[in-house]
Amino acid sequence: MNLDYIKPNNWSIIEEGFEPSHVEASESIFSIGNGAMGQRANFEEQYSGATFQGSYIAGVYYPDKTRVGWWKNGYPEYFAKVLNAPSWIGINVIVNGESLDLNTCKSVDDFRRELNMKEGWLSRTFRATLPNDIEVEVKSVRFLSLDLDEVGAIRYQVTPLNVDAEITFQPYLDSGIMNEDSNWDDKFWDTTKISETNQQAFIEAKTMKTGFHTCAFMTSQLLVNGISKDFEPETKIEDLKITYSYTAQIKQNETFTIHKFGGYTVDRYYDKSKLVDTAKEVLQKATAKGFEKMLADQAQAWAGIWDMADIVIEGDVKAQQGIRFNIFHLNQTYLGKDARLNIGPKGFTGEKYGGSTYWDTEAYCIPFYMATKDQQVARTLLEYRYHHLDKAIENAGKLGFTNGAALYPMVTMNGEECHNEWEITFEEIHRNGAIAFAIYNYHRYTGDYSYIPEKGLEVLIGIARFWHQRATFSTDKDKYVILGVTGPNEYENNVNNNWYTNYLAKWCIEYALENIAKVKTNYFTDYDRINAKVNLSESELEAWKAVAQNMYFPYSEKHGVYLQQDGFLDKELITVADLPKSERPINQKWSWDRILRSPYIKQADTLQGFYFFEDDFTTEALERHFDFYEPFTVHESSLSPCVHSIQAAKLGRMDQAYTFYLRTSRLDLDDYNHEVHEGLHITSMAGTWMSIVEGFGGMRVKDDLLAFAPKIPKQWQGYSFKVNFRNHVLKVNVTQSNTSFQVVKGEALDILVNGKLTKLEYTPLTVEH
Repeated sequence: MNLDYIKPNNWSIIEEGFEPSHVEASESIFSIGNGAMGQRANFEEQYSGATFQGSYIAGVYYPDKTRVGWWKNGYPEYFAKVLNAPSWIGINVIVNGESLDLNTCKSVDDFRRELNMKEGWLSRTFRATLPNDIEVEVKSVRFLSLDLDEVGAIRYQVTPLNVDAEITFQPYLDSGIMNEDSNWDDKFWDTTKISETNQQAFIEAKTMKTGFHTCAFMTSQLLVNGISKDFEPETKIEDLKITYSYTAQIKQNETFTIHKFGGYTVDRYYDKSKLVDTAKEVLQKATAKGFEKMLADQAQAWAGIWDMADIVIEGDVKAQQGIRFNIFHLNQTYLGKDARLNIGPKGFTGEKYGGSTYWDTEAYCIPFYMATKDQQVARTLLEYRYHHLDKAIENAGKLGFTNGAALYPMVTMNGEECHNEWEITFEEIHRNGAIAFAIYNYHRYTGDYSYIPEKGLEVLIGIARFWHQRATFSTDKDKYVILGVTGPNEYENNVNNNWYTNYLAKWCIEYALENIAKVKTNYFTDYDRINAKVNLSESELEAWKAVAQNMYFPYSEKHGVYLQQDGFLDKELITVADLPKSERPINQKWSWDRILRSPYIKQADTLQGFYFFEDDFTTEALERHFDFYEPFTVHESSLSPCVHSIQAAKLGRMDQAYTFYLRTSRLDLDDYNHEVHEGLHITSMAGTWMSIVEGFGGMRVKDDLLAFAPKIPKQWQGYSFKVNFRNHVLKVNVTQSNTSFQVVKGEALDILVNGKLTKLEYTPLTVEH
């Protein structure tokens, strides 16, 4: 059964009523982040019920030793884990000697939690009766600052309702934190020093093996009935924890408030000997501003993000809430400020997948960041892979490839492969093609070719060399084949001639050859520099070309479709419609053996190729393939519904496109796959944006022009979005009766609308006051 307790709202995620069974799911859904750090929506006060504690620092990880049943040559030594960092959010609350704990309270009433996406803050309010019969009202607001991205702030208020009470706030730092998913229960952190001065506390800790040095810090301000009060706290320092205690006598219906400021300084940005001094400077900036000014600044910073990134949907609150939830979490996870960072599939909301980089970034996230940010943000994501090229060559070398062939990792923190399932590590090699496609997609959209001669061509050459060596010439077929792979459909392992993989290989080689010729002719200085490193020869290029021109693609004459892989038609072709709902999701109900023998497809596979390379195929071909493969697709990957929504819209099947859109936009809000407690699906959220802009809006780049083929679901009155295209900001507004386009930044712009050339003049947006 899907979760269905989130209240529909245009701008907020709202939960009403305290239900312990929802706590871990809500901790994921209500997570907050600012690109530099993030945290699950754990309660500030003590909670003894089931909870998944999680605070994370961008780029800080641990190489957890691989755990496999049988070691194989080429296995990565470790699986990188985003680390559950020392926690700064905790505030124990004691009322007349009794700890406030919602798990032990006699009653919890009027519980309300809100994640305000418009302004970027998380709040909770509730009334609780403690075991000692004291009734209190609690209100809290928390956010992670976008402006001062090393600091977060909490306003926590307690009001005794039925008696005068002695209330103690105990803000603390705690480095006794464990990851939920440690392979061997290793110790990830070494706490090196705990110190405090002037009611500012610091825990210095370093990660084992990777040696990241961090400083968690906190300070607090106290108020009684809104008036600032000076308190001399009791201080308690333990091995892994430091706690201050502030006690006040609070009259009935008066309010005791603590403003807590905390966060992290990290040696990724500062000398490790200066982390405490830097933390003091950060705290000085935060406390000088104060909670209310920082909260106002937070709203303003988010207003700037929403001005460009928002998608407005009229007449469908659940659809509106879904897209804003997705856009909000993408911006909480990655803002493009640090070229060493990337976008983990769970972001800062959980630990599954290790918080590392997958092919999701190139295939799904780059389009979102290209269109809603300055193009430099997308270029930075491309440069991330360029900086890891030597590691990709090293990864390929471990598997026996030579001559500079590059295999980018399925999972990585620093360019090294750290995925430890053989069928993924060794076989899901299509990820290599996504890296090349992202370079093509970036140039196609931004018009910025400079990246290719400067950096991208070296990546394309390494990838082409890999595909050339990975292909095998079949004398039986008189074609080149690619054996022993896993395509995007991970419910098929160790198959031969996955169509999507073979097509990508052919395309990557041809794209590399095209750009080698272009750079050699037009950027000869860059070409000479590159060739001095890679030592290309005409005979090598001819060998590549032979592979591309003679690639084998499995095809069914009977069905008129390319086959997902050799032998697909040998399966018992029972569609999902005939699969009992009680057996879904199959990845939680079936043995892996049964899944592998079934025809069921986890996510777009052949159809992923039709999405990437739609200009290579007719609409009729897309329709045949969609009609053949979608009925076997269980959509148990978060990356699946968005691609199908885009293709259904292209085919004019708007009811189906809308259904897929709701599934991708509310995948976590409604917990379609029964796993939201583990964290959110951040990278697929960019696919939700694509479902509207590329699906319903029909946005493409054709003939070097921005093109649209707008459609609208019958459930909507209208929708609008903005895109930044080559330094033009274009606003698109679609209603049931018409579509309008407005250039709100930049000069005149030619676009294609339903295939017809349209010239747009600059028309600034007017703002009503």
